[in-house]
Amino acid sequence: MIQTNDDTIAAISTAMTDAGIGIIRVSGQNAISHIAKFYTNAKNEYDLENHGAGTIKFGYINDENGNIIDEVMVSVMKAPHSYTKENVVEINCHGGMIVMQKILSLITKDENNCRLAEPGEFTKRAFLNGRIDLTKAEAIMDIISAKSEFALKNSEKILNGKMKDTINSMREKILYEMAYIESALDDPENYDLTNYSDRLEKNLKVIMDECKKLIDTSDEGKLRTCGLATVIIGKPNSGKSSLLNILTGEETAIVTDIAGTTRDVIEHDIKIDDLLLHVIDTAGIRESSDKIEQIGVEKAKKYAADADLILYMVDSTKNLDDEDLKLFDSIKDKKTIILLNKSDRKEDIILDENIVKEKLSIAQDENIIMISTSMKDMTGIDKLKEAIGKLFLNGSIVPKEELYVTNIRHKKLLENTFNSLTLVQKSIDDNVSEDFYTIDLSDAYKNLGEILGIDVSEDLVNEIFSKFCMGK
Repeated sequence: MIQTNDDTIAAISTAMTDAGIGIIRVSGQNAISHIAKFYTNAKNEYDLENHGAGTIKFGYINDENGNIIDEVMVSVMKAPHSYTKENVVEINCHGGMIVMQKILSLITKDENNCRLAEPGEFTKRAFLNGRIDLTKAEAIMDIISAKSEFALKNSEKILNGKMKDTINSMREKILYEMAYIESALDDPENYDLTNYSDRLEKNLKVIMDECKKLIDTSDEGKLRTCGLATVIIGKPNSGKSSLLNILTGEETAIVTDIAGTTRDVIEHDIKIDDLLLHVIDTAGIRESSDKIEQIGVEKAKKYAADADLILYMVDSTKNLDDEDLKLFDSIKDKKTIILLNKSDRKEDIILDENIVKEKLSIAQDENIIMISTSMKDMTGIDKLKEAIGKLFLNGSIVPKEELYVTNIRHKKLLENTFNSLTLVQKSIDDNVSEDFYTIDLSDAYKNLGEILGIDVSEDLVNEIFSKFCMGK
């Protein structure tokens, strides 16, 4: 078991910026008695240790000479009824950076009595003290960093115990089978293994189906949480910057009739329903003698090579040429939505879907979708949303109300679990003796436990919590 220590720790738990309120959190066995040395109530009495648990009271934080630093509201939470299951004091002061730093410096001046907390150390203590499992700890950080409604809701489900309950359910089923086999081997008179393999196979399928269902949500879950790296490419004046402005709802990019206006990349995060797009509008790709434009074109090609999604803008009033063919050839292995733009100029249109498919030699490819758009009339945007859903999200931008695996660590451990259970199935198929089943069942049980933080290494715990923000 990884042990926590008895140090009293402190950190600023609110953003380091000017604000109405700033919170300094202190945790540890001696947290209350330590802060009591600096706190006086409205009657100038040092009475913090007399505060009841779960109370918040007005008073002052004073320096070593008794000078008031700030008027504060101080919360007292006594073990085990606190975030860390330790004594916790939260000093609610004015949110100026200077006053917060001054109070923090005061209470951590003697590191033997109170030291600065490491990133994530409060939540780490909550985990080590058994208040939360590792999935909940990771969900807390995911909530803080959530950039979409989906990421927030899914993290809240995990924080509320849905992941823990699902994993524990699988572990209980596996543990039952392991216990039954061991009991039968130790006491064959009371536990019969006749036809046991048939029963185990049925139960095994249930567990494997649950495990596979979670694994199958992981790619989509990560996509919905982290967003799609989306690159808009095309020849100059095809409508790329206009598309970016429509998606952002503001004049993010300069739009003119002059080809080559965009010479560098423009990046913007865009929410489309429950999906986050990291959109990059690139320089129009064409041969150019302009050195600055050449740099922009090379950047555009590099971003396109690393993209999850390509939005390829084509001017439907102009014929495709060799540059178009080269451009498309460089992205043909990417998931691509081709936007045949300027559909409002009906009398000038010379390209339709069939002509483009023929010119670009596009066979039936589920990774390429073509739609007609007009940036001027803002038509085709709904079809664009539908196309993204078809390419990445099982047909819908709006997620189902189910638990998604968004953590790479969880996915890997679930895959390890599934592989171990597959080995059990193979042993059944090969008519191996029942006592060999427990080897792989035990591995599956252990892998599921690691998701919750059971029997994990100290190095892993330190790595996970080092990614947390300071003060959490």
